[in-house]
Amino acid sequence: MDTKELLKKVRKIEIKTRRLSDHIFGGEYHSTFKGRGMTFSEVRQYQFGDDVRAIDWNVTARYNEPFIKVFEEERELTMMLMVDVSSSEMFGTTHQFKNEIITEISATLAFSALQNNDKVGLILFTDQIELFIPPKKGKSHVLRIIRELIEFTPKSKKTDLAFALKYLTNVMKKKAIVFVLSDFITDDYLQTLRITGKKHDLTGIRIYDEREETIPNIGMVQMEDAETGKLQLVNTQSKKVRLNYGKYYRERVDYFQNTFSKSGCGVLNCRVDESYVKKLLGYFKRRG
Repeated sequence: MDTKELLKKVRKIEIKTRRLSDHIFGGEYHSTFKGRGMTFSEVRQYQFGDDVRAIDWNVTARYNEPFIKVFEEERELTMMLMVDVSSSEMFGTTHQFKNEIITEISATLAFSALQNNDKVGLILFTDQIELFIPPKKGKSHVLRIIRELIEFTPKSKKTDLAFALKYLTNVMKKKAIVFVLSDFITDDYLQTLRITGKKHDLTGIRIYDEREETIPNIGMVQMEDAETGKLQLVNTQSKKVRLNYGKYYRERVDYFQNTFSKSGCGVLNCRVDESYVKKLLGYFKRRG
């Protein structure tokens, strides 16, 4: 993709998602995600009516009169976008590819954080960490994230969510708001998610296409596994084949739902032909 085309795509996404974040999600984001709590501000002399539990005994002893610690709400937040860039995201039928919807949702969330003067970071992952952009503030930083989401070419085609979650835990020492955007056609990440979910405010956003849910009866077809590249002839006329595929797909979806819920994390499902605006807004309001 040449520079002119890339800038045009970035601008198009910016116009669409910036409007959404400014007029729809800004207030909802602000009220849904709170600061990390109360942070120390200063020490002042004790006044009648102050909570005695806030007395700073070291300072009190030094000056021989009571002083208390004053705290204020820490409003600044850090948002991390964890985006699955494995080959299964390059799928779409009648509307858009999954990765295109993921880019739009990520941009909307990033601009919502920008409006709240919060930091935003990005992790692109497959079965390895493809790219890490440390959290920063500012419009130019958000636009860089969007550019990477549009043009980045991953080295691997596979997925390993557990590995990505471990990386997040290692690089993010303080609590962050984390959105994991993927189709979650993977498993074996329960233990890692439980650990990550205790440290961060984490939400899984599953992006999927309705054509992935079942295999149509269209005869003998050569199919390719997007993540392994393996080619295989599949007899879609076989009811057993169609049932087994449907069972496998539902198991992955149930694993995602149950694992995130049991780990105290948020869950959001968004089909590519549905309005992610309504989905996000509904999620924010439920949490708020």
